[in-house]
Amino acid sequence: MEDVYGDHWSRTGQVPDAESQDEAVYLPGRNILLMSKASVWCALNGVHAIYSGVLSGNPFPDASSDFFESLAKTLSEGLSWPIQIVRPYSRLSKTDVLELGRNLPLEHTFSCLNPVEGHHCGACNKCAERHKGFRDMDIIDKTVYSRPFLNVTA
Repeated sequence: MEDVYGDHWSRTGQVPDAESQDEAVYLPGRNILLMSKASVWCALNGVHAIYSGVLSGNPFPDASSDFFESLAKTLSEGLSWPIQIVRPYSRLSKTDVLELGRNLPLEHTFSCLNPVEGHHCGACNKCAERHKGFRDMDIIDKTVYSRPFLNVTA
């Protein structure tokens, strides 16, 4: 996507930091690209459903119910293969999901924009959001962050 995204943060390494607003992390066409590739794989491998972890409150245009319904229809038509996009968390907030997973090994989930040697960077918008979510829910954050100032318990 280098030829399309050009100097977008996803290409330059100038990742939105912990102080950035959610809008700063927007990646145009993200769900279009992800779902298109996954749908082609599904059609070639006999799979009819793609599951997505999109949550409520996602401010981006490619995260609405209407968008996903329309996309599933378009992908199904274009591939001549019925594709369903399932979003089990679409009515849940981040704190709802954390509550559901409170007793699960959440340190094995991943949400960083700029990983360092396979670990959360601890400095990007998503790491800050993650850490705050754990803290707000009073859940010990066992996530390994590369920046030690975030490597604390909730």
